[in-house]
Amino acid sequence: MATFFYARVSTLEQTLDHQADQARLAGFEIDEVIADHGVSGIQHRLLDRPQGKRLFDKLRQGDHLVVRWVDRLGRNYEDVTDVIRHFIRSGVTIHTVINKMTFDGVTNDPVQQAVRDALIGFLAATAQAQAEATKFAQRAGIDAAKGDRRKYPGRKPSFDRQATINVRNLLGKGMGTSLVAKETGLSRQAVLRIRNDPDGVERALQRWGL
Repeated sequence: MATFFYARVSTLEQTLDHQADQARLAGFEIDEVIADHGVSGIQHRLLDRPQGKRLFDKLRQGDHLVVRWVDRLGRNYEDVTDVIRHFIRSGVTIHTVINKMTFDGVTNDPVQQAVRDALIGFLAATAQAQAEATKFAQRAGIDAAKGDRRKYPGRKPSFDRQATINVRNLLGKGMGTSLVAKETGLSRQAVLRIRNDPDGVERALQRWGL
């Protein structure tokens, strides 16, 4: 009998060591840590992940599987429930670090089995809902960032078109940027922008209608 800790670690989540330490602090004695790195839980089933597949090969009757939460075991409701029930039928006990949930096939009482399966279904549905909400929020953030560039024209320039003409005329006469700034009442940074980034300045003027 062995206790395995499975983690799915991405660059946006906790490190593997942190997750394993949390499991140990929760009282689990881990014999082996198995982890998938940089694998999307939304896109890949557990069986399709390189290390996730190892769980199906290594877990035997009487073993214990510890995960931070049930969402580590699948990408949606169907995946999570199928995986948990598969392991339970194989005689594996599943534990979660969060809330210390335990799922096993010890009971033969149909009522208790129904309660257990209902709880598994509820948690799996919650995990999928959370994953979809996260994905939606990320997509909305990306769309908002793109949309903002179209809807919000950026920081309003401190100069208008006539000011840019005056700056370019003075620069064309060989006047230095500091003197041009003083002559036009603009900052030296604005004068440098007009001189060095004519295309960007033109786009800003057009966006603001200046």
